[in-house]
Amino acid sequence: MTKKELFTVAVVILMAVVAQAGEIKYHEWPTAPVPQEITTIPVVMDIGYWIRIKDQGDLIIKLKQQSIHTYYGCTNAVVETNACLTFSCSIASVVKDGSAVVPGTYSCSVDPANIDPPGGTLTICARLAEADLSRVAGGTKNVHVANVTLRVAPRACP
Repeated sequence: MTKKELFTVAVVILMAVVAQAGEIKYHEWPTAPVPQEITTIPVVMDIGYWIRIKDQGDLIIKLKQQSIHTYYGCTNAVVETNACLTFSCSIASVVKDGSAVVPGTYSCSVDPANIDPPGGTLTICARLAEADLSRVAGGTKNVHVANVTLRVAPRACP
């Protein structure tokens, strides 16, 4: 055997020993049955939109007379959200025995119409014009005349 061949055999043996020393064998369990880490799996999720109107059960709009046949009132709602939102509203008169309790022209508004995270205060107003009070006895308190429905839609944040 020449020096060159002997040197080649020595290098191959040395590489085999070095490779074996750094090898981790998961197929051979340690002496005790100890759990072994084999992989990490990322966990992801889609975050949905959420909104909360604080104390919504306590919200009420009390109409007050502005002129002879016009009434107006507002309430403030504290809004918490994780999304940019656009608010709108609709109003419907309360019907009793087939006709409006207080006939007239109802309208509503919200201000501001847009709220960004983390939230803010929303002012919701109702208006009754051309009110016909002839169907309700004078002096009656807290007559339920309409319902305002608040609507919300997500929008792209600025």
